[in-house]
Amino acid sequence: MSTNQLQSIQYACQRLNEKPQRIYNLIRENIFPDGVVVRLGRRIRIDPERLEEFIAGGGQALPGGWRKEDTGGAAV
Repeated sequence: MSTNQLQSIQYACQRLNEKPQRIYNLIRENIFPDGVVVRLGRRIRIDPERLEEFIAGGGQALPGGWRKEDTGGAAV
């Protein structure tokens, strides 16, 4: 773990230019690699150094890429 202070979700919102709900969804979908998200009970903190490494590395694509994964349901 870095020696930087852990940051709030707002830090990730500012760095990624996303709303808090989107950041929480990305966390729930395990998009961020180990070490970026630190859970302290119900609180969630962000390691800024690891987040910067994630951004510099190009991030990670969502499952299914830009197309929505087929769930086998009827076409809409």
